[in-house]
Amino acid sequence: MPPAPVASRPRRSRGARLRRAGLRLLGGLLVLLLGSFAVGWAVTPGVADAEQRVAARLDAFGGTPSTGEVPQRIAAALLATEDSRFGSHPGIDWRGALRAPLGVVLGRDLGGSTVQHQLARVLYEDGATDAGARARSVVLAVKLDRAWRDEQLLRMYLDAVYFGHGFYGVQAAAEGYFGLAPDELDWAQATVLVGLVQAPSAYDPFVHPERAAARQAHVLDRLVAVGTLSRAEADGIAAEPWHLTGG
Repeated sequence: MPPAPVASRPRRSRGARLRRAGLRLLGGLLVLLLGSFAVGWAVTPGVADAEQRVAARLDAFGGTPSTGEVPQRIAAALLATEDSRFGSHPGIDWRGALRAPLGVVLGRDLGGSTVQHQLARVLYEDGATDAGARARSVVLAVKLDRAWRDEQLLRMYLDAVYFGHGFYGVQAAAEGYFGLAPDELDWAQATVLVGLVQAPSAYDPFVHPERAAARQAHVLDRLVAVGTLSRAEADGIAAEPWHLTGG
C-alpha cells in the first residue's frame, strides 16, 4: 500500500513575508530609539534650574521678567500657532514632528516643534540646530514637561523667546512695540506679537509691516482652526490697527 502523501505546508505570500520583515524592522528601530532615549536621559542635565536660566537670559539681554498670569490672548495665539496639543503630549508631539518635513516640501508652516522643545533649545542648547543638539533637546523637552507645570512652562517660554528689534521676553516686546503691558494687548496686537516667534527679524512690524500682516493672518487662521475665534472675528481683527509705538 503506497504511503499517504505528506501534506505540503502552505507557502507564505510575498506580502506576508514583507509584512513580517517590516514588523521586525519596526521593532528593531523602536528598541534602538528607546535605548538612545535612555542614554540621552542619563547624559543630559536636569532641568530644575530652568527658571534661573530664563532669569539669567533676561538679565544678559536687558529683558524684564513678566508678572501676573500669562495673558490669555497671547497664550491662546501662541498655542494655536506653535503647539496646539500643548498639555496633552509629553513634551514632544510625534504627530507634529512627522508633519514638519512635509511642510518643508510644501513650503508651508505645518509646525512640529512643541513649546517644551523650543524652550529646551533656547535654554540648554543656545539655539543650536546640529544633530546632537536636536537629539538632546528632545530629551530635555520631556524632562521639562515632567518637571514643570503648564503655566510655568508658558511663562518661561514667553520670557525666554526673542521677539525681534532687540526685545527679549514678552514684557519688553509688548512695551517696545505697543507701549503696553502684555495683558493689555488686544487680539490684533497679540497675534502680531506671537507671529514674531517664528522669525523675529523677518516679521518685524516696524521694518516689514507687510510680512508682519501676512504672518498675523496665519496666526489668525490657526485660532480659527482650533475654534478660539470664528472666521468673521478673525477677519475683523485682521483689519484692526496695531497702534505701534514707533520704530
